[in-house]
Amino acid sequence: MPEALNTALATPGLVWVCIASLLSGLVYGFAGFGSALVFMPLAVIYLPPPLAIAAFSLSAFASLVTVIPKAWAVADRQQTLLMVGMSLLTMPLGIALLRLTPEVTIRTTVCILTLLTLAALLAGWKVPLSGGTRLRIGVGALSGITGGSTGLNGPPVILFNLGSDQAVEVTRGNLACFLTFNSLLMMPLMWLQGLIDGPAVWLGILLLLPYALGTWGGARLFRPQAAGLYKTAAYVLIGAAGVMGLPIWE
Repeated sequence: MPEALNTALATPGLVWVCIASLLSGLVYGFAGFGSALVFMPLAVIYLPPPLAIAAFSLSAFASLVTVIPKAWAVADRQQTLLMVGMSLLTMPLGIALLRLTPEVTIRTTVCILTLLTLAALLAGWKVPLSGGTRLRIGVGALSGITGGSTGLNGPPVILFNLGSDQAVEVTRGNLACFLTFNSLLMMPLMWLQGLIDGPAVWLGILLLLPYALGTWGGARLFRPQAAGLYKTAAYVLIGAAGVMGLPIWE
């Protein structure tokens, strides 16, 4: 057995990290967003933030099979790809911040950003956003920084999409495609800055199965007529993860 795999299997709290991966996939499958908002606050309880982000980025490969085929069919592809491209340009800056910032600060930021995003969602964020292409460029760029530094590439794009007047199916498709593509592109950029190693890859592979099961199950649970119920379930899980991940409990 490869030494890197042995190291991954010896990860403290591996069972709990796998459960977090399953729950994050479930939320992503039925809500179209929220996977990182559930996974990252829980994972950083047990893992250094760079390892948690790297492993979770690899697990996003599962979404290419379980979520993306349906999401891509209904998404606004031009808008989504534009924001993915801008995120890719600024992500190295976020990853540099991840390398240079103390772990406890990253962990606290992950949880606070998670809870602030939840607060905006619970407040019924419907702020009309206008600005066309320039606004989309700005949202994508901001997402690259937050994603690279905390693993949370979703909040700027989630709030942007909820502030538009798109149909629910289009919003879900946009978010699912952006979050998946963004996570996958993060891996080579983290490798270039020395944050991807053998144990991180194996840990990501180990998380593939629970994440795939979660996204597969969540996607099949989703019913457009019950969108409110799925949002409520997602909000409960996001809130619980954000509170549990705060370093104040240690």
